[in-house]
Amino acid sequence: MDGRAETIRADKVTKRFGGLTAVDQVSYVLHENEVAGIIGSNGAGKTTFFNLLTGYYLPDEGTISYCGEDVTRMTPQQRVARGMMRTFQLTSTFDNLSVVDNLGLAYFRAHKKSGLMQLLFNTRKSQRNEPKIVQTMDTFDLQDVRDREVKNLSLGEKRRLEIAMAILVDPKVLLLDEPLAGLAESEIQSILGVLRKHVGHQTILIVEHKLSHVQDFLQRLTVMHEGRIIADGTAEEALRHPEVRRSYWQIDVTAESAGVATP
Repeated sequence: MDGRAETIRADKVTKRFGGLTAVDQVSYVLHENEVAGIIGSNGAGKTTFFNLLTGYYLPDEGTISYCGEDVTRMTPQQRVARGMMRTFQLTSTFDNLSVVDNLGLAYFRAHKKSGLMQLLFNTRKSQRNEPKIVQTMDTFDLQDVRDREVKNLSLGEKRRLEIAMAILVDPKVLLLDEPLAGLAESEIQSILGVLRKHVGHQTILIVEHKLSHVQDFLQRLTVMHEGRIIADGTAEEALRHPEVRRSYWQIDVTAESAGVATP
């Protein structure tokens, strides 16, 4: 990967749930400032693998390292403290607080190490014009809703806010769990527009079901099927892979190569 340092490395990780092997001997490397994606049909193992990388599941076998440090048994909070920030499929915000107060809480919790009550008091009182917070609202097109309570935002606005809160923490790696789920086309384009501003400046890993929306955005695509990686490369390379065509797209590769039309 053109000499870039490794950020995350998974070596032969396996996760079982009872008799089901959800992730099976998966090895994966994410490099510094890479924009990568993992896709797969339902049950492919992509979300379980994502949970292993972020510490929400512990592997039954294998190891995970972050910037050369073994984090296999570390908690999600310990990984966040080292610079791994994950957003969830469902937005995790304080719905009864305003947009700017949510941003203030995220920023000052990360950079000021204050208690929650002190954070609530400070952000609501005097810290709303912190330059970094104002800049982030501009970047994420949140100025028009800065004083609106989060419970009154659209899903797209909530998703922008959640990603903004994650980036305010200044993580080395931004891990996005289906950030486009449930969004309208205009909202999807808005989210991708914001993320494009961070290409080349931040390591980004996206788990996504909707390939069509992210394939032009990603520098690298990994496809999972039945707990294993079946293709890895540029989006074009991965999507041309025979196993991806057979397993993900359910195209009869044998019939296709023989010139037989498939239904």
